[in-house]
Amino acid sequence: QVQLVESGGGLVQTGGSLRLSCAASGFTFSSYAMSWYRQAPGKERELVAAIPSAGGSTNYADSVKGRFTISRDNAKNTVYLQMNSLKPEDPAVYYCNADLWVGASALNYWGQGTQVTVST
Repeated sequence: QVQLVESGGGLVQTGGSLRLSCAASGFTFSSYAMSWYRQAPGKERELVAAIPSAGGSTNYADSVKGRFTISRDNAKNTVYLQMNSLKPEDPAVYYCNADLWVGASALNYWGQGTQVTVST
């Protein structure tokens, strides 16, 4: 059974930091590109950060560049999102995503999300 379980969300003051974790099971984690998305109330889900299967080159939304860092530990089947200098526009439910293309088909899994709240 495929599972992506996020943790680490919570309430933090503006300027503070949080570290999100996403523990994966039920699939070959090291083969999948991993991403973090977020969705604020009334807004569409947006890509925050992505990292390829073997790590290395990462991508970030412009709004989080220089503040957030995505990383992964394939030995622990876990992907992380370090969030620093949190701003009032960062609150959302943050979702972990696993993605693998097999030929023309995509295997895609989502976690249940973890809430991040930033107080001003």
